[in-house]
Amino acid sequence: MSERVLLTGITGYIGQHCGAELLNQGYEVVGTVRSLAKVEATKAAIAKVAPVDKLSFVQADLLSDDGWDEAVQGCAFVVHVASPFVLGHHKDESELIRPAVDGTKRVVAAAQKAGVRRLVLTSSVLSMIAGKHGGRHGPEAWSDHEAEIGAYSKSKTLAERAAWDIAEGGAMELAVINPGGVFGPSLGAEIDGQSVTMMTDMINGKMPMLPDMALSMVDVRDVAQLHVTAMTADGAAGQRFIAATAEPIEMIAMAQILKDAGHAKVSTRKAPTFLLKLMSLFNRDVKGMLPMIGKRVALDNSATFEVLGWEPTPVETSVKDMAAAISG
Repeated sequence: MSERVLLTGITGYIGQHCGAELLNQGYEVVGTVRSLAKVEATKAAIAKVAPVDKLSFVQADLLSDDGWDEAVQGCAFVVHVASPFVLGHHKDESELIRPAVDGTKRVVAAAQKAGVRRLVLTSSVLSMIAGKHGGRHGPEAWSDHEAEIGAYSKSKTLAERAAWDIAEGGAMELAVINPGGVFGPSLGAEIDGQSVTMMTDMINGKMPMLPDMALSMVDVRDVAQLHVTAMTADGAAGQRFIAATAEPIEMIAMAQILKDAGHAKVSTRKAPTFLLKLMSLFNRDVKGMLPMIGKRVALDNSATFEVLGWEPTPVETSVKDMAAAISG
């Protein structure tokens, strides 16, 4: 009999790929949804690339205790992907931080109580490098959540800290995947995720100038594989794994890949930083980007190769496949 995995956030960009990867590897998957109205669309999206006979759904919300104990019953593993992803500036940052932190606490506590063997949490490289101006940083690095690092980075840092605090000293093992900017094709018809929105705007010519930003990047299919590998890999328990290129990729370089692939509306002009600062006064998405402007932070991702046997998808492939999925 195949082992059962609870997968939170199965309706999302990363979650759908994690569901597909788990099902393709023979696991029984229970996906959590905030609303049962999303079940059919999610099942149809995953069915394009994986068998769905071992896929079921359960209703549970990160902001409520209801349903979590039942959801995790009989599960050997939990993959906790669900979390809001918005880089934009929030007037009240608790709108983003509370669901991420409280939701993580609920899921980790329910998993511990149910005797789950190992939980794999989706965090972000931003919980390691937000607020840092340069240098190379590895899994031991933490962002300073007291600093002005933006609500999203703060939510990821605090949620991951909470998971480690709860898991400490318990029988359940914890492993964390820390992706950079996630690219690659979305399985679902629903466009979600900041990277998908950004790519769509670039292709459609809605970004006449590009911010002076560089992101360490990863393919969404790699992120899914790394989550599933981390569930059972020897040496993964108690570790954080950077899922991102060691060197950051300039947005201009990404735009050039798109242009070379025939997306004629893509701009390769760089926006002056003073203009972005001006725009940030009335555009919260731009304001959310400001902490990352002009920063070039490198990453030490060696543990991801050594422990999880990662074979990265080339950045060019991720960008082209994502653009093709959006355009198609």
